Amino acid sequence: MSIKPLADRVVAVKEAPQEKTASGILLGEAKETPNTATVSAIGPDVKNVKVGDRIIYKEYSTTNIKIDGVEHLIIKEEDVLATL
Repeated sequence: MSIKPLADRVVAVKEAPQEKTASGILLGEAKETPNTATVSAIGPDVKNVKVGDRIIYKEYSTTNIKIDGVEHLIIKEEDVLATL
């Protein structure tokens, strides 16, 4: 199933939390959920983001949906803070 966002919306696949730190320490249950995702589709009015970009987004500004076991986010372009 493919999602076609409308207007200035961005669809992105949320990245999984890290299992260990950069120094190799296992995190266990205390994993921090990153606010990063990879863009999979964009609406016709999106100007600054393209498909394939890794983005940082506002934490509580998304609509979360799960399709075929994969968590997707729908985000307004104005709530995308940066690209990586």
